[in-house]
Amino acid sequence: MIKNTTMQIEKTNTYIVDWLKTYAANANVNGFVIGISGGVDSAVTSTLCAQTGLQVLCVEMPIYQADSHVSRGREHIKQLKNRFLNVTSIEADLTSVFESFKKIVPVDVETNKLHLSLANTRARLRMTTLYYFAGIYGLLVAGTGNKVEDFGVGFFTKYGDGGVDLSPIANLMKSEVYLLGRYLKIPNSILEASPTDGLFGDERTDEEQLGASYDELEWAMIQDESGKAPNDFSGREQTVFEIYKRLNTINQHKMKAIPVCLV
Repeated sequence: MIKNTTMQIEKTNTYIVDWLKTYAANANVNGFVIGISGGVDSAVTSTLCAQTGLQVLCVEMPIYQADSHVSRGREHIKQLKNRFLNVTSIEADLTSVFESFKKIVPVDVETNKLHLSLANTRARLRMTTLYYFAGIYGLLVAGTGNKVEDFGVGFFTKYGDGGVDLSPIANLMKSEVYLLGRYLKIPNSILEASPTDGLFGDERTDEEQLGASYDELEWAMIQDESGKAPNDFSGREQTVFEIYKRLNTINQHKMKAIPVCLV
């Protein structure tokens, strides 16, 4: 993990930016497109991409988005455009598209399943939009997932925010993303906000959905990688470890390559 020193954070920043430039050059593309949510992951990812000097398109894709998410995203985009001349932005309001989709699919299903399926639909509509812009401008879709989300608990939508061309921060824990975010001077409003996926159009946090904070889940991920079992802990630690193991197990289909029947 990144040590909390300016030197180590600076090295990490430089390494990722160089990696992005090399990947883009080898892919013969013009730059990157990123969906901006108002959260720390998209803010850090877009700032890393901006440092490459290549074209960076920040896309807002509201679907009944909470006002606080919209305002934080716009604050970040404004700051980023002031800092980097290679950054542009566009808004694609997908609310009407989402409403049209709902009119042509069954809605007389169990409420929780309906809400979750529609939440994932939002993410997939946004993925489709990002690839539309990527195709027009010759860009790569940059993913914004971090390590505990992508490889720990699978807290992303398959073929939604998980549908990307490359993942610059997927080897960083959430705490490391925050360290990098402070180093990159992204807005305090984002750094201080409670993490949320914004897929339900309200203010529910990631912790409320997952049942544990990212700090707790990072701890559990490290314990799991070291071979620990639930019975090695008690109290809150055991509860968190069991939450992590359950989510890690049921979301393996998101983390592994698509199984192929070899004939």
